[in-house]
Amino acid sequence: MSTKVEQLEKNVVQLEIEVDTAKFDEGIQKAYIKNVKKFNIPGFRKGKAPRKIIEKYYGEGIFYEDAINIVCPEAYDKAVEETKIDPVDRPEIDIKQIGEGQNFIFTAKVTVKPEVELGAYKGIEVNKIEYNVTEDDIMNQIKQMQEKNSRLVTIEDRPVQEGDMAVIDFEGFVDDQPFEGGKGTDHNLQIGSGQFIPGFEEQLIGKNSGEEVDVNVTFPEEYHASELAGKPALFKVKINQIKFKELPEIDDEFVKDVSEFNILDELKEDIKKRLTEENEHKAKHEMENAVIDKVLEGVTVEIPEVMVEHQIDQLARDFDMRLRSQGLELSKYLELTGMDMEKFREQFKEQAEKQVKTSLTLEKIGNVEGIQVSDDELEKEIEKLAENYKMEVDKLKKMLRPEDMDSIKDDLKIGKTVDMLVESAKVA
Repeated sequence: MSTKVEQLEKNVVQLEIEVDTAKFDEGIQKAYIKNVKKFNIPGFRKGKAPRKIIEKYYGEGIFYEDAINIVCPEAYDKAVEETKIDPVDRPEIDIKQIGEGQNFIFTAKVTVKPEVELGAYKGIEVNKIEYNVTEDDIMNQIKQMQEKNSRLVTIEDRPVQEGDMAVIDFEGFVDDQPFEGGKGTDHNLQIGSGQFIPGFEEQLIGKNSGEEVDVNVTFPEEYHASELAGKPALFKVKINQIKFKELPEIDDEFVKDVSEFNILDELKEDIKKRLTEENEHKAKHEMENAVIDKVLEGVTVEIPEVMVEHQIDQLARDFDMRLRSQGLELSKYLELTGMDMEKFREQFKEQAEKQVKTSLTLEKIGNVEGIQVSDDELEKEIEKLAENYKMEVDKLKKMLRPEDMDSIKDDLKIGKTVDMLVESAKVA
C-alpha cells in the first residue's frame, strides 16, 4: 500500500491511497463468503456457486461494494497513521481505480486539526480571586434547613398575606372564552412566588378563605403561548384554604433534630468548613478560567466549522439529557420557547467555538511543554473513577476500551497543563 498527501485548502487534506491487487482481492473474497448464500445460479445449489461463476453471471463488480467497505477502513486508518495527519471528521471517499488485475486506488478528503499559533502563555497576569465565608452565608444555610423543616398551618382567622400558601380553584377566560391550560383545582399557590402571571397573586392578598375573586391580568407580550401573548384575561378564583408556613426556632433543639450535632455553634462551624471548601474550589476554577481566557487572547487559530458543529452536537446532547432528567422532552421545550432546531443549536455556537479553541490551545501547550501522564497518575485516576462509580478497579479496567484510556490520559494531560499555566501566572 502507498499513500500520497495533498493539501487542498487550509485544514483540508486529500489522501490518495493505493492498495495492491492481492490485498483488494482478499477483500473481494471476504465479500463473496459474506454474500454467496444469497445467489441462486442455474446448475448450482443455492449458495454453492463459485465466485468466478457468480462474477461471470452478474458482472465482475458484483462484490466490489462490499469489498470496498471491507478494504477502505483498514487502508484509511493505516494511511492516517503513516502520514501522521489528525482528522477531525469522517473522510469523503472517492474511488479512482478499480478492476480485475489493477491496484485499487481511492482518495479520502478529510478535515484535519488546525495549526495553533501560541502567544505568551507563561507569567500571565491575573487578579487574585478569593471568597470569604460570612456570618450571613452561614445563617442563609441554616435558614434553608429551617425552611425544609417548616410545616403548613391552616389559617382561619385572617385573610391572605404575602408569603401565605393559598389553596385555590381557578378558571381563566380570554374574550369571555375559557382557554386550554387555564383551569385548576386545589392548586397550591405561594403568594409572592411569581408562579402565576404578574399581578395575579397580589389580587388575592386581603381575601378570606371561601371567598370568590375576579382576578384581571394581562398576559406578557413574550408569553410562550402566542395565542395568549399580550391579551387581557379574567380569572375566576375561589380561595379554598389559607395556609401559613410555620418555621421552627433556630436553637440547640432544632440542631439536634436536623443534624448530627448537639449545639448551634457546632453546626455553624461545620457549615463554615464546607462553605470554605466550596469557595476554594470556586476560586480555583475561576482562576483557571481567568488564566485560560488571557492565554486565548494571544492565540491565532482558524477553527474548521466541522469541529464547532461536533461540539454543538455534544452541548445539545447534554442539554437534552438535563431536560429529560427533569421530565421534559426537547420537542416540548422547543415548543414552549418558540425555537426551531436551527435557533436552538445557534445558541450554543459561541460557547462551542470557545471550548474548541481552548481544547486546541491546551493541547498545543501541553505538546510544546512536553507534558506527560505517568502510569502511576493514570492508575490513580482509574482508582478515583472506580470509587466514584462504586466499582472494583479491575472490573472497571476490563470495561475500559483503549480509546477510553486515551481519553482519560488526554484529560489528565490537559489538567496538568492548566495547573502549569496557573502556577506560572502572576497574581496581583
